[in-house]
Order: sequence, then structure tokens, then C-alpha cells
Amino acid sequence: MTAQTLTVHPVPSMGAEDVLVGPDGTVFTGTEDGAIWAIDPATGSTRRVADTGGRPLGIELLPDGDLVVCDARRGVLRVSPATGAVEVLVGEVDGEPMRFCNNAAVAGDGTVWFSDSSLHFGVEQWKDDFVQHTRTGRLLRRDPDGSVEVVLTGLAFANGVALASDESYVAVAECRGRTVVRLWLTGPRAGERDHLVTDLPGYPDNISRGSDGLIWVAVASPVDGLVERLGTAPMPLRKAVTRIPEALQPKPARTIRVQAYDDDGRLVHDLDLPGLERGAGYHMVTGVREHDGRLWLGSLHEPAVAVIDRP
Repeated sequence: MTAQTLTVHPVPSMGAEDVLVGPDGTVFTGTEDGAIWAIDPATGSTRRVADTGGRPLGIELLPDGDLVVCDARRGVLRVSPATGAVEVLVGEVDGEPMRFCNNAAVAGDGTVWFSDSSLHFGVEQWKDDFVQHTRTGRLLRRDPDGSVEVVLTGLAFANGVALASDESYVAVAECRGRTVVRLWLTGPRAGERDHLVTDLPGYPDNISRGSDGLIWVAVASPVDGLVERLGTAPMPLRKAVTRIPEALQPKPARTIRVQAYDDDGRLVHDLDLPGLERGAGYHMVTGVREHDGRLWLGSLHEPAVAVIDRP
């Protein structure tokens, strides 16, 4: 592939972290100023459809056409792209505000599975949790009646969430652990926890189930040897690293990489495009959405989404 195959659609604000394609082809993303944007895929034109008042990350679609937005500061939100109305669905769990609501997947009956990345650090301090390796991430479920349950704990920076096509399992990415954890929901293994994939070649961010039925994984950065070594270092040393000047701390490498796995954990697609990053000036893919043979990409550090043909 060449750089010309990647089309970049700018949005008016920084940090288009995740991306969603609606039923009519409209592309949605959220940016660090709290805005939710709708993008016309044909023209690239953008319109602001809502403001969460926080920091939107993961975006999903509810059965009635509204959006579920995981706002890192405010929690799980319902957002109407038609009116701009914003409703808090989950702001706290067991009486405590969530620190870092991150990503979600929505079942056919409206059940929302969502991740809370850390019990200690918010989105502004994501590197602190990453380096200190707190393992306080969680996967939670909000039922249609509004009840909320914590279903998995001890996750290493819980991030992207996706459901199997038949909703037989829910998957959650452990960004710091470089795995995708799977919780079986139906069948003889219901209630069991295992892995869809382990030892990823980098740190997974958002994940999603594509229209092709595969689980797509955004690999935000390749493995960092220093970060991996710090993971086994004494906690005082890990904390010390997060206090040194920003310029000296470990940094994500500039890359474009996404992978796709089937329900047996087999790698089906692996797009590793460092040359494309240099040509297009787009990097750190944190969101991926396969839709009708195209891959829509989001980035925590870009004021744009991008699209490329699926291999």
C-alpha cells in the first residue's frame, strides 16, 4: 500500500480517539474539547452534534439510534445526534465516581458492556497508570433496567470492548497486559474467563466487531522494552519514573497498526504501516472500525479520522 490509499478527514479539534460508522454511513468521533462530530464520508465535511462537557472516548450505537459515549470524566452517556441531548447513564459505581471510563460494546437488547481503565488515575494521567501497572481496570455491565454490575476486575489498563457476533462472549483489551481477555456469556463455558489473544505485538487500545464479524484491534504503539522492564520493577521506581520531566518519560512510537482476529483467536489481518504514517502524517491509531470493506481509524493525538481499504 502507498500513502495515497489513506484518506485523512480533519475535524476541528484534537484527539479523535475513537470512531463509529452509523447505519447511514455517517462517521462519528469525539475530541478532547468534549465535542461529538458527525463526518460525511463522501465529502469529509463535519458538523458538531453534541458536547459532553467532558472528554469523550469510546462511541457505540444504541438500538434506538442514539449513541453511547464513554466519557473519561463523566462516565457512560447517552447522546442524541439528532438533538444534542446528553444523559448520564452511569456516572458512579457503588457510590464512587468512575475515574477513567474508556470504551463500550452494546448488545442487541441494549445492555452496555464498558471498561473503567483505572481506580487511581484519570485520562490526563494515563501514563501514570500505564507505567505503574496498577492492574485496577474493570469491565462492567449496565442492564436495560439501569442496574450496573462489575464483572471483571484486576485488568491491566482495561480499554477496548467488543461482543462476539452471536454475543456468546464479551472481549476487553488489557492495554498494559497486551492481551484481549474474553468472558464467555452463553453455552457450556458461560462465566468462564480466558483470552482471545495474548502477547500482542504492541499495546491494544479500542477494539470493535466489524461488519465482517472479526474482532478488530487498534495497536496504539509497539512494545516498549523500558516499559516492559518497569512492569516488574519495585513500585517506588515505577512511581519515580512518572515524576520525571515529560520529555524524558517513555513515549508511544509513531505507527499505524491494526489487527483482526476471528472467534478462535486466529490472526486474520495485520496492517503494519510505518511508511504510511510518514507519508500521511497520521499516527497512534487508538480506534478502528471495519465497515463494508473499509477501515475507519481514530487517534488520541490527531485532529482527524482516517480511512483505508480493508486488505
